[in-house]
Amino acid sequence: MGERYFDAMNTSNQEQQFIEAYDKYSEAIFRHCYYRIFDREAAKDFMQETFCRTWKYISRGNKIDNIRAFLYRTANNIIIDESRKRKNVSLNEIMEKGFYPNIDTRKSTENSFTAQEILAVVNSIDKKYRDVIVLKYVNDLSPREIAKAIHEKENNVYIRIHRGLQKIKGIFLENEAKSHAIKLN
Repeated sequence: MGERYFDAMNTSNQEQQFIEAYDKYSEAIFRHCYYRIFDREAAKDFMQETFCRTWKYISRGNKIDNIRAFLYRTANNIIIDESRKRKNVSLNEIMEKGFYPNIDTRKSTENSFTAQEILAVVNSIDKKYRDVIVLKYVNDLSPREIAKAIHEKENNVYIRIHRGLQKIKGIFLENEAKSHAIKLN
């Protein structure tokens, strides 16, 4: 199945292609949603809503050139819509409920990093860099697909990926230097 979908096709063909797209991308969309919100049930709901909205869009006769990019853009829009609906929660409230970040920055980068440490570093960079890094390395989208999903030029996506990686590397090197200084003291 190619990346071009739902262009002047009969309804049964559209339905079959939609089912194939669901089979191919539903797990990736779920992972993307889960990574962004860290709530398994909500991520499932968002994934389902992504495909429901996509089907409605198709059934109205609209054309989708790249289903993968369209699905990610739709999922991002749902996540943004839901985050606007929710009230902001303070760190104190979160900690009262039992969440305590467990990151020891004194560990040396010579050792492997835990997923939690990597996630903390990725989440610490600016959103514009974090989003493209996640789409590229977690969701395995190409820069062209990312550009379509976030409505940016492909060149801007390349630049953001490069700068985001530089920021992540800088944070790890800074943490390593701090860790080394602590060991010397």
